[in-house]
Amino acid sequence: MKDGLRFVCRIGATLMAVVVLSGCAWFGGQSKPDWIDGVSDAYPSGQYLVGVGQAESRAAAEDRAYAAVARIFKAEVSAQAKDWESYLVIEQRGHSSAERRLTLDNLTRVSTDKVLENVRIVDRWADVHKGLHYALAGMHRPQAETSFMERITELDRSIGNDVEEAQRPSDKLARVRALRRAVRNLVLRETYNADLRVIRPSGQGTAAAYRVSELTQELEQFLATNLVLAVVVTGDQTEPAQRALTEGLLKEGLQVTSRPWRGDRSVNGDSGGPAPELLVRGVVRVWPIDVRDPQFKFVRWCSDFEVVDLTSQRVVGALSKGGKEGHLSDREATAKVVRVMQQEFSADVAKAIAAHVYGESELPAQASQPAGCPRDGLASTPASAPH
Repeated sequence: MKDGLRFVCRIGATLMAVVVLSGCAWFGGQSKPDWIDGVSDAYPSGQYLVGVGQAESRAAAEDRAYAAVARIFKAEVSAQAKDWESYLVIEQRGHSSAERRLTLDNLTRVSTDKVLENVRIVDRWADVHKGLHYALAGMHRPQAETSFMERITELDRSIGNDVEEAQRPSDKLARVRALRRAVRNLVLRETYNADLRVIRPSGQGTAAAYRVSELTQELEQFLATNLVLAVVVTGDQTEPAQRALTEGLLKEGLQVTSRPWRGDRSVNGDSGGPAPELLVRGVVRVWPIDVRDPQFKFVRWCSDFEVVDLTSQRVVGALSKGGKEGHLSDREATAKVVRVMQQEFSADVAKAIAAHVYGESELPAQASQPAGCPRDGLASTPASAPH
C-alpha cells in the first residue's frame, strides 16, 4: 500500500514537473514575446525604433538586432546620397562607380556609429526547444533626436564659419581649405539629417542653410580660376611620370595647367587662362642595380618632389618615393618600375599633395630619406626606357 502510494506520488511529481517545464519552455518570459512578431506594447513604434535579432547564441542574436536597426538608417542614407553625387564624384573623380561607393560606405559607417550610440538591447528571450536566442534592440526616438540635433547644430555652426571665411578676401589656399571643410561638413551634416528623418515619426528632417551641390560648384570654380597648379618632372622617365602625376591631381579635383612650364609665372598666364599659383616640381631617377641574383635583374627608382608657392617662391611641402623591382631582364624590370612608379604618382603622391592643398594633412617641409634620390649622383647609368 505504501509502495503504491509512493508510485502515485512519483507519477504526480513527474506530471507536475512536465507542466512546470512546459510553462517555462520560453524562458525569459512565460510565453513568446510580442516583439518577435514585430509589434510590441512595451516598445511602441511612436516612441521606439526597434530591430530583432535571431541566432543560436545570445551574443550573435544581439549583434543581429543591432544590425537590423543600423540597416534602416543605411537605407535612408543611400537613398539621399544622390543629392551629394557632385561631391562624391570630386572625391573619387575618374575612378569606377564601385570605388565611388566606398566614399558612400564611409558616410554610412559614420552614421552607423552615431546611431548605435543611441541603441540598447532592451529585451532578450530564448526558445529552449529550438535552441534559438532572440534579442530586441531599441532606440528611444526622443532621446536620439536630441542627440542628433546637437550634432547637426554643431555642424551648422562650423559650416557657417567656414563659408564666411571663404568669402573674405584672403590667402587663396586658406579660402580653398575653408570651402573644402564646409563641403565635407555639409555632407556629414546631411548624413545625420537623413538619420533624423528615420528617427522622427513624421519623417521630416531639418533643412540646411546651404546645398552640397552649390558649395561644391563654388569650390570647383575657385580651384579652376584661382589655384591652378603647374607640374614639372625632370630626370629619367619624365613623360610617363609627369603624365601619371597630372592625371592623379586632376582626379583629386585640382586644376593643372596643360601649358609647359617655362619658369616664369607671368609669361605662363599671358596665353589665356589663369597663371599657376603652385608649382609641383620633381626629379625622377631610374637605374639598374647589381644584387648578384643569377636569375633576376633589378632596377631601382627614386623621386623627390617639392610644392612651391609661386607668389612667395617658398617651398611649402616636399615628399619622396622610391623602390626597386625585379624581372628576368633589365628591360622588363625597367618596364615594371615605370608601371609601379606611375601608380605611386597617380595615387599616393597626388593624394598627398591634394590633402595638403585641402588642409587635410600637411606635407613635411623637407623630403624624407632614404626614399629620396641620391644627392651626389648615381653609381650606375640610368636604365633605358622600355620599348
